[in-house]
Amino acid sequence: QAQLVESGGGLVQPGGSLRLSCSVVSGSITSISEVTWYRQAQGEKRQLVARISRGGSTKYADSVKGRFTISRDDAKNTVFLQMDSLKVEDTGEYLCNGDYTIGPSLYDLWGQGTQVIVSS
Repeated sequence: QAQLVESGGGLVQPGGSLRLSCSVVSGSITSISEVTWYRQAQGEKRQLVARISRGGSTKYADSVKGRFTISRDDAKNTVFLQMDSLKVEDTGEYLCNGDYTIGPSLYDLWGQGTQVIVSS
C-alpha cells in the first residue's frame, strides 16, 4: 500500500533554510492529483502551507509567499518544500497529504510528519 514519508525537518535559526521532502513509498506520485503541505503548530489548527498539482500548479499560504517554494520530481516520487528566510512562527510539525487513486478508489494519505523548529 502506498505511503507518504516526510523528511528534512530540524532546528534552524531565524533567517535560515530547510528543504522538506515528501516521498511516495510503494506507489507512484503520479497517482496523486495534488500534494499538500500542512503545518500543525502546538495549540493551533492545522494550516495549509503549500500545494502542488500533478500539472505543476501551485498555491501558497499568504504567510509563506515569496519565502517557500513547492516543487515535485516525479522521477524521484517526491515533492519538495524549500523553506527560506524562516521565521519563528514557521515552527511546527509539517505533514504532507494527498489523495491516492487506485482505479475507482481514492485513499486519503498522510505522512507521519517532520518537525521544524525555528529558534535562536
